[in-house]
Amino acid sequence: MLHPADRHAVIRVQGARENNLKNVSVEIPKRRLTVFTGVSGSGKSSLVFATIAAESQRLITQTRLDDSPTDGTETLGRPHPQVEVRIADPKTGETVPVGQVGEILTRGYHVMLGYFDNPTATAEAIDAEGWLHTGDLGSMDERGYCRIEGRVKEMIIRGGENIYPREIEQLLFSHPGVADVAVVGAPDDYWGEEVVALVRPAPGQSPTEEELFAFCRQHLAAHKTPRRWVFVDEFPLTPSGKVQKFVLRQRLATASQSLESRTS
Repeated sequence: MLHPADRHAVIRVQGARENNLKNVSVEIPKRRLTVFTGVSGSGKSSLVFATIAAESQRLITQTRLDDSPTDGTETLGRPHPQVEVRIADPKTGETVPVGQVGEILTRGYHVMLGYFDNPTATAEAIDAEGWLHTGDLGSMDERGYCRIEGRVKEMIIRGGENIYPREIEQLLFSHPGVADVAVVGAPDDYWGEEVVALVRPAPGQSPTEEELFAFCRQHLAAHKTPRRWVFVDEFPLTPSGKVQKFVLRQRLATASQSLESRTS
């Protein structure tokens, strides 16, 4: 299922015929989502999703026309032949267990040699063992199918625990009183970062902090449950319609500084 917070694209394809393949590319910051349409062996029209990073000259993962509807719509597919993919802990670099979230790393013939005339940026993107750090958070199941879970830079570290905003956002999107939501980390003197949920209520709904907090606690661990709630009328968006979380973090920081100056 496409996650509403991603706001990338929803493409409807009709009338696909056998041996009449089409493809369309959708530009996403620093990566491209390519959607191929065609007909599987069963005669049913299908969508095939593939991901490619700007630093990779070929596809990294791809779904197949004969994948199940669940795999075809909820995963990024499996790595291409001769392409290595592993999921690593963003802090230690160690490979995480199957199904656990970490940073998506890839290695192989498809990875660039480096950024032009910028060895510093190259060293930040590609480590000494040749692994390209994509900056994407994801997971891989026991069959090799990958899922995207967000961005490393959006990960919240609260008291040494890694918290992934996407998990919280997906839950809150299921609440009838929530039309849109963005979860970010805000500086905290004790925990390092605190979880903040910014919510745009659904039309005609007025969810309360207490209501949403109780809803989250039914499904999430205590450290993942937002402690601060901000209700907004709209979100700052990129031209492609994605929430600008860095703007939200800046606004929260400015608001905190203003509050501290008034109370000092």
